Amino acid sequence: MLAEPRGFCAGVEKAIKALAWMVRVFEPPVYCYHEIVHNRHVVDRFRDQGVVFVDDVAGVPPGAPLMLSAHGSAPEVVEAARARGGVVVDAVCPLVTKVHHELKVRSRKGYTVLYVGHAGHEEAVGTMAVAPGSVHLLEREEDLDALGDLEAEGAPVALLAQTTLSHDEWRGLMEAARSRFPDLWMPNRSDLCFATTNRQAALKAIASESDAVIVIGSANSSNTVALEKVARASGCPRVLRINEADELPDDLTGTVGVTAGASAPEALVDEVIARLSPAAGVTEVTVTTEDEYFPPPPELRELLRAVGSTLGFLAGRPTSGREDPAAQDRAVSAADVLDLLAS
Repeated sequence: MLAEPRGFCAGVEKAIKALAWMVRVFEPPVYCYHEIVHNRHVVDRFRDQGVVFVDDVAGVPPGAPLMLSAHGSAPEVVEAARARGGVVVDAVCPLVTKVHHELKVRSRKGYTVLYVGHAGHEEAVGTMAVAPGSVHLLEREEDLDALGDLEAEGAPVALLAQTTLSHDEWRGLMEAARSRFPDLWMPNRSDLCFATTNRQAALKAIASESDAVIVIGSANSSNTVALEKVARASGCPRVLRINEADELPDDLTGTVGVTAGASAPEALVDEVIARLSPAAGVTEVTVTTEDEYFPPPPELRELLRAVGSTLGFLAGRPTSGREDPAAQDRAVSAADVLDLLAS
């Protein structure tokens, strides 16, 4: 049983296509702050094209082209990147930008902000850096107890979240925070990414009916790890996270559920299905159809206009040089882009 939706989300599509354009426009090396997305195969594909991934923008030569990853960057990192004098394209997911904005606004209004996230994750680090003096990280309910007597300080309290959390992980901490702070402020629209939520819902629809669940994605992908947790919480007796088909065990029997994290290419899913070679075929279970689309970063659109190119070139189509590069972007998938980079 194959969960749908699975694999690339709109934010990952945007980031991969943006970095692919950087590779096409500039001579190597092109630099990227952190992994563009958390998937080993995607990162390796770009390394093969001359992309250098760095964890400190100070290591980027002055004037070199630089992309900032989809997970979002601290304000001081963005400032330091732009100060180096080269082209800087910020591929941050718009849903992460939303949380950055919420934290900035709440901080300015005098709120103490509780942020539910994973310590050390790039998204959490970048978000909390927006207002470090106003925010406290929550990973477990015990962290609420360690906050001290916030009520005595008199400041209003807000609750925000890392976008890639599992719903169950978020709900438990949200309920505990609400219990302690009855006047807790929360955004009208959940911080949890719609794609993360959709993939978890699709997995829940098959996990309880499966003898084993295969989650395709890298270990440092938060939403992939969240899918593992969802499968186990749904009662599936065997849950395996793998990077690729070669890691599949030989003793799988019965009904096998398959899904993929939001940064895992569909090609990996195809390879897993081929390796499993299910005797009774594949049943795709769809809980919703995603049609969300995020256009290229504004810096990239300006760059492409300046060089007289369009995204049709990326897909191998001739162009007039007068077209808006965003106009054809939606028709080109990140999967196609990765294939073109490999050819």
